[in-house]
Order: sequence, then structure tokens, then C-alpha cells
Amino acid sequence: MTSSTLTAPAARRGSDYARLSRRVAAAGLFDRRPGRYAARIALTLGAYLAGWAVVVAVGDSWWQLPLAALMAVATTQVAFLGHDAGHRQMFRRRGPSEVAGLVAGNLAVGLSYGWWVDKHNRHHANPNHADEDPDVGAGALVWTYEQATATRGASRWMARRQAWLFFPLLLLEGLALHVASVRALVGREPDGRWRTPVRHRAVEGLLLLAHTAGYLSLLFAVMSPGRALLFAAVHQGLWGLYMGCAFAPNHKGMPMPSAEDDLDFLRKQVLTSRNVRGGRFVDVALGALNYQIEHHLFPNMPRANLRRARPIVRAYCAEQGIPYAETGLVESYRQALAHLHEVGRPLRAG
Repeated sequence: MTSSTLTAPAARRGSDYARLSRRVAAAGLFDRRPGRYAARIALTLGAYLAGWAVVVAVGDSWWQLPLAALMAVATTQVAFLGHDAGHRQMFRRRGPSEVAGLVAGNLAVGLSYGWWVDKHNRHHANPNHADEDPDVGAGALVWTYEQATATRGASRWMARRQAWLFFPLLLLEGLALHVASVRALVGREPDGRWRTPVRHRAVEGLLLLAHTAGYLSLLFAVMSPGRALLFAAVHQGLWGLYMGCAFAPNHKGMPMPSAEDDLDFLRKQVLTSRNVRGGRFVDVALGALNYQIEHHLFPNMPRANLRRARPIVRAYCAEQGIPYAETGLVESYRQALAHLHEVGRPLRAG
């Protein structure tokens, strides 16, 4: 679906979000969870470092390939910590949040924290808006009929088949994130201004260099060149796939507002987001992003509180007559792929 019929009723809109916020605050769900985050950070980084220790211990063996898959999981879990730091879910103050984000993003994962925060904040401000949300801008995939009809050449060929290409393309997402991080740190406008606002550009650059040097040095020190390159391909490919699979269920296939849609903050966030049902395993696997509606309404809410906020938000949306989208994980992918397939339909018909 591309846009439309999203206009909200004018009556009492301005205070709807404030009333919901008061209910959530009364339940204590804005309170920080330092003990829970201390344990999560210790377990996540501990598993990540233990994984690299096992890689070193195994040495030049084909057993490194399943280890590469496990390290893709560990790397994504570390990236989720960077996400939480970017939203100040761990700490109220900017300083500690940035330190956590730089360590998790730049040093451990090889992803520019400053670039990601800038991009992600723009996504949160206008989710699923084709002109304002960088996550649904035209690129390897297109998200609206207008983007599809504007494609040419190889891009048009891909747009016709993009639903079938979606998961294979995610294998390149890790590489794309690394490239985008470097471009954000070095890219300038024609007038010499930096293209992407990054607060600690020099520090980020040094940390990315340290990550790259450490990553390649470790692989080539313990494996033959061929196995080292194969490990990197499996690790980076599956990391990108996992990242894409964690973020795709959240908004893809949901309504895409346009400038004509008159939405207040509450409706803008709820109508464009989708929750994914599941137990604790899904919570951990998706970094609690399966509570996407609650996360978009309260982005600095600690991850552990999102599950408890869900029934409050769902009940309030029912009171206000606001559709609350929630589905299973497989169905969320089906809806996202159906949207991609529908967007490419005019090209196939032509």
C-alpha cells in the first residue's frame, strides 16, 4: 500500500498522546533499568568476545564456517545494544550513551554510530514517508509506484522481481552498511561542508580503522587466506541478512503517509508500524523491535519495558479507534513481500 486514507479526525487529537504517556508513566515504564542493562551488556559482549576466542582456538579449520554463522548472530545482538544506546534507553545522559554506541557500533560491529543515529532519527520522525524517511527511499528496492516507474535499466529489472530478490539482497546489506559508514565520515558537499552530521568524526574514523584492522588481522592470522575470506563472506552476509530480517517486519507493507495526510504524532507512529507476536525467544531474536509500535511511541523506553507497555498501548488504541497492527513473524514477512511485489506490478504489466 502506498498512501492514503490516513487522515485523522480533528477532535481532541492534540491531547491523545499526552493521555497515553501519562498512563505509561503511571505504570513506571519510563524508569531506567540499570541492572537489567548491565546484565544484558555483560552477557552480549561476553558472548561476542567468547565467540572470537573460539575462532582463534579452532584455527585453520572448516569448522570456522558454522562459527561464522554464530558470530553473525552475536554481531547483530551487539548492534542491538548500539540501537538502544542511540535512543538513550540505557543512560539518560548523552555522554555515556555515545560511549556505549561508539564501542558497540564503530569498534565492535564496524558501523558508524553517528551516521546511523542521524539516519534513524529521521526515520523515527517520519516513518514510512517516502519523501522524509531514508529507510523507504528509492535504492536497490523501491517502495512506491512512483519510485518503481522512475527506475531504468538494471534497476527496473530488479524492481519487477524485487519480492523474489529481497532476501538474497539482504546478504549484501552488511557490506552496504560498512560502505555507507565510510562514505558518511568522509563525504562532503560541493561547497566543502560535511554531507552527514557526525559529532565525533575523528574518533569514529579511528574506531572504524581499528575494527577493520583487528577483524582482518585476526582472520588472516588464524586461517589460510581462502578460509579467512570465506569466513568473512559468511559472517558479513548472514549479519546483513539477520539485520534486515530484524528490521523488515516493522514497517514494510504498512501505510505510507504523504504530505496530504493530516496525522498527529500518535497516529503517525501507530498506523505505520507493525508489532510481531511471539514469546521471549522472539523478543531476544529481534532485540525487542517486535514491539515496534511501543518503541516508536516511546523510543527512549528501556527495551525490557516494551513488553509491559504493549497491553496499555493496545487498549488505548482500541479506545481511540486506532488500528493496532500485530501479526506473527512469518506473516509479517509475507505482508512485506506482498507490498514489494505489488509495487513492481506496473512494470511487469508493461
